[in-house]
Amino acid sequence: MTPAARLEEGLHALGIALSAPAQERLLAYLALLRKWNRAYNLTAVDDPERMVSHHLLDSLAVLPVLERAVPGIRRLADIGSGAGLPGIPLAVARPEWKVVLVEPNGKKAAFLRQAAIELELANAQVAEERAERWRPETGFEVVISRALADLSDFAAAAGHLCAPGGRLAAMKGVHPHDELAQLPGGVRVEDVAALDVPGLDARRHLVIMRMS
Repeated sequence: MTPAARLEEGLHALGIALSAPAQERLLAYLALLRKWNRAYNLTAVDDPERMVSHHLLDSLAVLPVLERAVPGIRRLADIGSGAGLPGIPLAVARPEWKVVLVEPNGKKAAFLRQAAIELELANAQVAEERAERWRPETGFEVVISRALADLSDFAAAAGHLCAPGGRLAAMKGVHPHDELAQLPGGVRVEDVAALDVPGLDARRHLVIMRMS
């Protein structure tokens, strides 16, 4: 199966409708990622078909949960964005959102800037910052990460970035029972949603949290 066919089939399974130009832009992002990966070591997954499931569909699987949990999303911050995951696929899928890719590593931030330019993502910008030190003028309805390992660390580093009523969204593998038990009192868990990512034979969960 071609990457394009894998993407179309996966989007249908997730119940996400994207235009043909948006799907082409997602595949162009993967091509750009493969090109830069040779010099910047951005991802361990380099096979085009596996990149569709492990990167694109894995990122987009959070959309239905986010839009149900946080109606009216306008601003989203992707913390520790790295290669742009999940921020770039979300920016492509939802051009009405303003997506900020927060990445302290200079080389990775350079890739993100180039990707935003080449993919013509007018709604995406890059903040070369550490989350805990970053103080944007406006908060975010959603602050998401798939790079930070511990829920407590994520909340401590990025909780201040949420707008009033905003949510922290942590992409996890297996259900993080131990991490949930160790969360501080100022963090309230609203949902731990199991995600079924097409083509990915691994467990995925999205933890939705709110600072109290």
